[in-house]
Amino acid sequence: MEDDFEKLKNIIADVLNVDPDEITEETTLTDDLGADSLDLYQILMGIEDEFGISADQEKVENIQTVGQALELIRKATGTEA
Repeated sequence: MEDDFEKLKNIIADVLNVDPDEITEETTLTDDLGADSLDLYQILMGIEDEFGISADQEKVENIQTVGQALELIRKATGTEA
């Protein structure tokens, strides 16, 4: 079974057409991966579908790194490390 980080990496890689192995928790979505607002929306929709959560728009707007997105997922699903 894939862990949350692997699932998140695959969502991001699919939306942005990048190699999942290049994605770390420190990777920034906009600066490192070149995501624009439409990409971020598609990533959010993928996260909501994959993890069965509904993310608070205000919290989502503050996410800059993959690690921050992962933390949001873990809090929403109750799987915080």
